[in-house]
Amino acid sequence: MNANWPAPTAPGPIRWTQHIPGSKSITNRAYILAALADYPSVIEGALHSRDTALMANALRSMGTLIRDDDGVVHLDPRPLHGGSIDCGLAGTVMRFVPPVAALSTGTVVFDGDPQARTRPMSTILEALRALGVSIEGDLLPFMVVGGKTPAGGTVEIDASASSQFVSGLLLAAPKFDKGITVRHVGGKLPSMPHIEMTIAMLRQAGVRVDESENQWQVHPGPIRGRTWRVEPDLSNATPFLAAAAVTGGTVRIHDWPLNTTQPGDVIRMILEKMGCRVEIIAAESGPGYDLEVTGPENGQLMGMTLDMSDIGELTPTVAALAALADTPSTLTGIAHLRGHETDRLAALSAEINRLGGKCQELPDGLAFTPAPLHAGLWHSYSDHRMATAGAIIGLVVPGIEVEDIQTTAKTLPGFETMWGDMVHV
Repeated sequence: MNANWPAPTAPGPIRWTQHIPGSKSITNRAYILAALADYPSVIEGALHSRDTALMANALRSMGTLIRDDDGVVHLDPRPLHGGSIDCGLAGTVMRFVPPVAALSTGTVVFDGDPQARTRPMSTILEALRALGVSIEGDLLPFMVVGGKTPAGGTVEIDASASSQFVSGLLLAAPKFDKGITVRHVGGKLPSMPHIEMTIAMLRQAGVRVDESENQWQVHPGPIRGRTWRVEPDLSNATPFLAAAAVTGGTVRIHDWPLNTTQPGDVIRMILEKMGCRVEIIAAESGPGYDLEVTGPENGQLMGMTLDMSDIGELTPTVAALAALADTPSTLTGIAHLRGHETDRLAALSAEINRLGGKCQELPDGLAFTPAPLHAGLWHSYSDHRMATAGAIIGLVVPGIEVEDIQTTAKTLPGFETMWGDMVHV
């Protein structure tokens, strides 16, 4: 089978309504809290993707009973034992599960995809060592040696490379003898909305969390089993909304939450800045609300200057829009993206420039100068969001081929079919 996917070019303004599956970030946090809870939980609307399957299998490996009943996930917590865990390329697995493994009665071995072996891990592993956990190794593969409940206490970390280091410690903290207090002592903390999501979900599970600037204290105690209802993944919605923006069309996303901790919600403000009309409207059928975006005529987008430190995961979508905009853009605050699935800043710059664009790497971001793009191969770097960025550009630049579009299954299985249905209405 040809590994390169011919990205479909829109024949005119896109008119489309899209349902988006559940949030990966919420789903995987719910999995962790359910595995550590004092009685069973249910996850409604859980995402089924490579990353969430890796999380479910990691917890199964340590003894958690997980059953998928027609899309509704039932989790029955059990005493945790040793096991072997495949992290794939999932940051939430490699950063969230080691603190859980520290609570097991045996040794848990972690490994993952070849690219995962270069992703930063020492921050969380050193933090766990400081909290009384025995660990062998500093990068994948590594081993967490259980056997007794760790003491916990206060730990200082530099989480400027990823907010996942903070969330990983906080999610398991109630089960440590003293709980855990995390103090961030580095530079600007990226992706604060994800830490806020973690805290909100802990509180929903009955856990006491005290927070102050760059410090979070999770008190020891039970985690309540409950029913988790997962919102649509707003970051996965952004490529479809971008389709409206670049073609001058209209795209509606069902069930957009009015209040959310998902950073993907900021796409509404970004698209407005670039010249789109953005509306929250009552759902056409049933309760709830939809988001509708209409792009400017002929997709003539305005560039912008934007600090993306809290919304780094939106960078590939926004970079694709900036590369197609009529005026310059500068995106900053995203140096931490160099440690994601790939070095996303280097990858975006290389691929946009390969197609004739003008994208300059900055120490903490990207700068774009308008330039016409041409046909060519867009490399995905085994990165789901790189692949969707190529698809966005392909809507208005004929002849774009995306390498390994199947990598989108990491968080959105079936993306290429959804995209094709949208373009070929």
